[in-house]
Amino acid sequence: MIEPLSEQLADKWIWWRIAERHWKNPLDAGFAQTHGGRWNPPNSFATLYLNEDLAAARRNLRRFIAKWPYEPEDLRPDRAPVLVGASLPQRQTVCDAHTPTGLRALGLPQSYPVNAAGKLIVHARCQALGRQVKSLGLRGVLCRSAQSKHGTGRELAWFPATARSHAKHVKTLAFDDWYWGEKVARRAQQFARRSQP
Repeated sequence: MIEPLSEQLADKWIWWRIAERHWKNPLDAGFAQTHGGRWNPPNSFATLYLNEDLAAARRNLRRFIAKWPYEPEDLRPDRAPVLVGASLPQRQTVCDAHTPTGLRALGLPQSYPVNAAGKLIVHARCQALGRQVKSLGLRGVLCRSAQSKHGTGRELAWFPATARSHAKHVKTLAFDDWYWGEKVARRAQQFARRSQP
């Protein structure tokens, strides 16, 4: 049995989930319970996968639309994914899978999300760890993003304590606001600097 390093999430933090506009409940932890994810096997326990910030969500967009015949630049704003902001119940204690000490406690390489050969750590290994973390009563896994080989950014696999535990919807951002917002502003600033005499 592992002895994971635990940490308490900041209360009132806004977590982000990419969602299609037509989803009735994008914060439903039942989808991953059925289909599985990086930290929970299919047909196991309720899990909600969230991004710590907008930068992490942007990295995850390419995985979200991987089977679509489009690139982000091709997405129409009225049909593109939205970003749903959510808050979690207070005092959520989770497993640390992002610091060197936390990764060592889980038996994962310091290079996570990749191994020494540069290959992505397989889901099965993380799912087995997720089961143990869940059995120890922790409310999820805060991990390095698997969408960057350097592990840039943080993602949360949240395990609701009971069927009555839910993520609370806080706000929804349109595609242009969450995906292009900072990039457009940065380009405008760069253009302004170049235009100065």
